[in-house]
Amino acid sequence: MALVESTHFELGTTAPDFNLLNTVNNQTVSLNELKGEKGTAIFFICNHCPFVIHIMDELIQLGKDYADSGVNLIAISSNNVQTHPQDGPEYMKSVGEKFGYPYLYDETQDVAHAYKAACTPDLYVFDGDLKLTYHGQLDDSRPGNNVPVTGKDIRNAIDCLIEGTTNEEMQKPSIGCSIKWK
Repeated sequence: MALVESTHFELGTTAPDFNLLNTVNNQTVSLNELKGEKGTAIFFICNHCPFVIHIMDELIQLGKDYADSGVNLIAISSNNVQTHPQDGPEYMKSVGEKFGYPYLYDETQDVAHAYKAACTPDLYVFDGDLKLTYHGQLDDSRPGNNVPVTGKDIRNAIDCLIEGTTNEEMQKPSIGCSIKWK
């Protein structure tokens, strides 16, 4: 498994809009429909990546912990399903049902390109005006490094939005498998 870091996406950048299939309910939805009053967290993930599998329980827990916070969570898979069929919509649905938030399919990969997403997981947090406040890792845990999965970095970024404070923590890039481009 090749390690890839997330690329630079300027803080303050407005979240690119999209219309994507929500694999959980088979409805096409837009960012504007899904955004939260206080903020929106967008997670580029997939079903097969060992880095995503490693944090899956925390991704599910985030959905539970922030369900009524005013910060909405969105997961997106942009992988090429020709080479990685397990990342296709028919397999995403059962995974997405565990999240408690939308799991969207980016078939054209246009959304991943617009966000400059590079790896899975690649995590973004936007404020209520859809301005980027965080782009980085979930936490310091990686498969095999024996660091517990806590979600401390993404939780801090989301908590700052809820509390109306500035995230002063250093934003470390996410590390994972590369997005599987067409």
